[in-house]
Amino acid sequence: MRNKRLILVAAVLAGALALSACAPAQMARPDGAVTLRPALSGERRTLNLPGFGPVNYYADPRGTGRPLILTHSINAGGSAYEMKPLWDSYAGTRPVYALEWPGFGSSARPDVTYTPELMASALRALVDTLGGDVDVVSLSLGSEFVARAALQDSRVRTLALLSPSGFGQPRNGTQRASEDDGGVKLYNRLNSVGDLLYSTLRTRPSIQYFLSRSFRGPVPQDVIDYAYDTTRQPGAKYAPLYFISGRLFDADAYGAFYSKLNIPTLVLYDQDGFVSFDRLPLFAQKANTRVIRIPGTDGLPQFEKLPEVRAALYAFWAESN
Repeated sequence: MRNKRLILVAAVLAGALALSACAPAQMARPDGAVTLRPALSGERRTLNLPGFGPVNYYADPRGTGRPLILTHSINAGGSAYEMKPLWDSYAGTRPVYALEWPGFGSSARPDVTYTPELMASALRALVDTLGGDVDVVSLSLGSEFVARAALQDSRVRTLALLSPSGFGQPRNGTQRASEDDGGVKLYNRLNSVGDLLYSTLRTRPSIQYFLSRSFRGPVPQDVIDYAYDTTRQPGAKYAPLYFISGRLFDADAYGAFYSKLNIPTLVLYDQDGFVSFDRLPLFAQKANTRVIRIPGTDGLPQFEKLPEVRAALYAFWAESN
């Protein structure tokens, strides 16, 4: 059973490599890492997160209206480039900001304990920096963090969640985050072989294979290139190992966060090889909630069905503001 579980974990880690979006490949440094060019067109800024360190975000304050914050998913190659189609759609027309979660993208990647609350605190810190109400659009597991933050900070006025995790049944096994169910033990086992495991799974063939699970059509080459580069940043293995061991998931995100949301919330989804939506019909019955299927997508609708995503967001914000 243990061997089967480790094989499953290895497969999931490889799949995690596949979910990022990206920019062109960069020049390798002598230590084997690569220097990441900015993922987006805005200014890259830094905030200091107490107890963690530098967390980066992209900013383009031009335009009018309520500031929009974009947040990417959690995976080994995660970065703000996952939200590039939306960034390019709104930059210059309304103030837009894209957060790179602690341990990912161009943010610091220290060897510390990564938790869902750490991630939510990064979003709250960005809201503090902006100093007013915001709309948030988030992807996959990032949706759990922003829902947590929205319950803690009333300045988050609306949420739009793209293929969000946490709408399946309550998690168990490798997807439970508590210490008494194996999350910490699994993390320790993974960390003991982390360098070997991580270097094996971050190869281009692995990245391309699992990215294909998130695209209905061909995978753009720049997506593969940037995923490859982000996995080669110093400290790149640390946060993803917490992800794979289950310690970045809430045991029941629906019960703890989604079911308690009272602000306008939009969910866009179709198929997703990494999450399920068993309780999405229940969520759709809540007031201030809209659930829209974007057919022909596998977890990254902003890349393959951008006009449909933009239309859904436009109607949602028009109704909510």
